Amino acid sequence: MTDTPIKPITTPTPRRKPKPKVATLGGRKLKPATLMMGHGFDPVLSEGSLKAPIFLTSTFAFENAAAGKRHFEGLTGKRPGGAEGLVYSRFNGPNQEILEDRLSIWDDAEDSLVFSSGMSAIATLLLAYCSNNDVIVHSGPLYAATETMIARILSRFGITYLDFPAGATREEIDMVMEQAKDMATRQGGRVAMIYLESPANPTNALVDIEAVAASRDAVLGGETPTPIAIDNTFLGPLWQQPLHHGADIVVYSLTKYVGGHSDLVAGGLSGPKKWMDPVRALRNTIGTICDPNTAWMLMRSLETVELRMNRAGENAAKVCEFLAQHPKVDGLGYLGMIHDARQQDIFDRHCSGAGSTFSLFIKGGEAESFRFLDSMVIAKLAVSLGGTETLASHPAAMTHLSVPDARKAALGITDNLVRISIGVEDPDDLIADFEQALEAV
Repeated sequence: MTDTPIKPITTPTPRRKPKPKVATLGGRKLKPATLMMGHGFDPVLSEGSLKAPIFLTSTFAFENAAAGKRHFEGLTGKRPGGAEGLVYSRFNGPNQEILEDRLSIWDDAEDSLVFSSGMSAIATLLLAYCSNNDVIVHSGPLYAATETMIARILSRFGITYLDFPAGATREEIDMVMEQAKDMATRQGGRVAMIYLESPANPTNALVDIEAVAASRDAVLGGETPTPIAIDNTFLGPLWQQPLHHGADIVVYSLTKYVGGHSDLVAGGLSGPKKWMDPVRALRNTIGTICDPNTAWMLMRSLETVELRMNRAGENAAKVCEFLAQHPKVDGLGYLGMIHDARQQDIFDRHCSGAGSTFSLFIKGGEAESFRFLDSMVIAKLAVSLGGTETLASHPAAMTHLSVPDARKAALGITDNLVRISIGVEDPDDLIADFEQALEAV
C-alpha cells in the first residue's frame, strides 16, 4: 500500500476584494450616525455577514513567521507603529478594533481604546502617565471611585494631587496650577496629569475646559504639555466634544449612554495617537481591554446612541419643567435650567445639549429623599445612568458614601440630593411617577 501525499490546505480566494473605507460622499463628510452602520467592517472578510461576528478566540494565526515577528516588534516598541495585525486577545481583536474605529468618530479623535470598565480605563490612563513624586491636578467632585484611585491608591506610590472646584475661575485654576508646579519641583517630579470631570458627578457642575487649557499652557508650559484628560460620560458622545475645547484625552464609562441598555460594563479613551500609545502599551501588559462579546454589544449600541440620547434628553426637559414648579423640590442641578451666569457661559461654549442626568434636591434630608426613592414605580432605584430606563439613586448614601463627610459637604453632595437619569419611556408617565413619589415626601 502506497502513502497518498497530503495536499496542502489552501485558503480560498475571496470573490471580491475588501471595499475601501468610505467617510465622504459627493464631497460631503458622512455623519457619525451613518458611519455607525458599517465603518471599520467589510462583510467580504466575514463570509458576507452583514454584521460583524463575535470573534471568540484567544489567539490569532500568523500568515508566516516573519509576520509574527513584525507584529511583536510593533507591540514591544522595537518598531514604531504598533502591531500591524491581530496577535492575541489581550492586545487586540476584530470586535475591539472595529469598536475603537467607530468610537473615535464621535469625538473627532485620531484614536480610541476600549477597556473592561470605566475604572479600568481611568486606572490604566493614570498609571500610564503618573510616576513616583508626580502631581495630579484634578477638578472636583469626581466620581467616587476616581477620587479613591487618586487619593488613596496612587498616593501609596508617592503620587500626590491638588484639586479645584468644577466652577473655578481662571484665576483660581492658575493658583492651583502654580501650587502643583511648586509641589512637583520640591518632590523632584512633575505635574503629570490634569484630570477633569465635566459635568461633575453627581452635581452637574461644569468645568471651563478652555480656561484649564490656557492655565496649563501659561503656568506649566514646556515643549511636551501636561495632558488634560476629561471624563465626558454625562454628556458624551453626543452633547459635548471636549477635544474641540482644549482637552487631550476623553474618558468614558461606556457602560452608560454608549452601552445604553444596562447590560454591559466597559470604558473608553479617545484622543491623538501620541497620547493613546503609552496607554495602549500598558493595556497590553496588564490586560484591561474589553472582551469581544462586550465590544460587539457596544457596536450594536452605537447604531442607536443618537436616537436614544435625543429621546432621553427631550424627556428630561419635560420632567424638569414639571419638577421646577413642584413645592417639595428645593432645586435642580439640570443643565437646561442654569441660574449661574458663569456656568451658563461654559455651557454655551462647550455643550450642545443639556443631557438627561441631573440632580434633584428634595426639601428635607435623607429621610425625605429615601421616602421619595422608595415610592417610585416606573423609575428604578439603582446606580448608573444613561440607560433606556429611568434610574434614581442617593449619591451621599450610595455612590459617594466612601467620600469623607467634610469633602461631600464642600462639594455640595448633600443628604437631600437625588441623582436622576431619565430614560426613553413616555414622558407623561414619568411625570406621573415623579408626582406620586413626591406626594410621599
